[in-house]
Amino acid sequence: MIDPFGRPISYLRVSVTDRCDFRCLYCMAEDMTFLPKRDLLTLEELDRLTSAFVDKGVRKLRITGGEPLVRRNIMWLFHQLGRHLQTGALEELTLTSNGSQLERFAAELADAGVRRINISLDTLDADKFKTITRWGDLGKVMAGIRAAQAAGLKIKLNTVALKGFNEAEIPEMLRFAHGEGMDLTLIETMPLGEIDGDRTEQYLPLSTVRARLGEEFTLSDIPYKTGGPARYVEVAETGGRLGFITPLTHNFCESCNRVRVTCTGTLYMCLGQEDAADLRAPLRASEGNELLSNAIDEAIGRKPKGHDFVIDRQTRKPAVGRHMSVTGG
Repeated sequence: MIDPFGRPISYLRVSVTDRCDFRCLYCMAEDMTFLPKRDLLTLEELDRLTSAFVDKGVRKLRITGGEPLVRRNIMWLFHQLGRHLQTGALEELTLTSNGSQLERFAAELADAGVRRINISLDTLDADKFKTITRWGDLGKVMAGIRAAQAAGLKIKLNTVALKGFNEAEIPEMLRFAHGEGMDLTLIETMPLGEIDGDRTEQYLPLSTVRARLGEEFTLSDIPYKTGGPARYVEVAETGGRLGFITPLTHNFCESCNRVRVTCTGTLYMCLGQEDAADLRAPLRASEGNELLSNAIDEAIGRKPKGHDFVIDRQTRKPAVGRHMSVTGG
């Protein structure tokens, strides 16, 4: 699959649920209305849909949510998708998780062929963790990290940099991650969906964060890539890698190789644009995949050059109305 700007599309992110057992302040409102079950693709349909993308050249598949591990019987889907690893059609099957369910599922994920996972973690302070997630328990996440390590899973921590909340903690997060053999990626807050707070108060440019870290650590740019948008540096003092995802201060659109499918079968060609394609209708219209394949091709032909993220200080409205949990990040 090649988009109109010559970029090969080899990375698919699939949201299997919009539900989550946390209510992170920058991601969701506390009183969320989630999709009715009837609107969601079944696990069998998710397998068929993602397999169609694999047949069309996707080599990396990331399962997301919401929190993907709260979806009932989700391990069935991981085991099904693992067959594409065994044939060599798929290079990597992975997921992004908040870590709350990993103590239960880490060993089975490894058995299904998952080798690397991302865990979202914004603070190491239990009280602040409870504040930022509203419903979360840091102890459960730490137990999940230990279970994932015991299962042999490689872990990358994702930390959203939030002004006035965790900016002073970032050096500690860095030392913790690298001390445990984990990479750390910092992310700018993204203007997606209506939340209870004000993102103009949350937004912390990573250019500022990097400059501050450079006063304490020796950061060297490296060409390391995981298939996603992060730009990496090596930290001399820890020997670990630190990534920066900067949708606002320095967008990464020129090398975008990704598309996203929601749990309802809606394909978003860009996280920061509203244009989308309905894949559920062609998926359910016939037992064969010709209609589905044609719909995918038509949508890839509309993939935009880039996103238009901006933190709007005048209206304080999100750049995109849907919540991050709908698209899966």
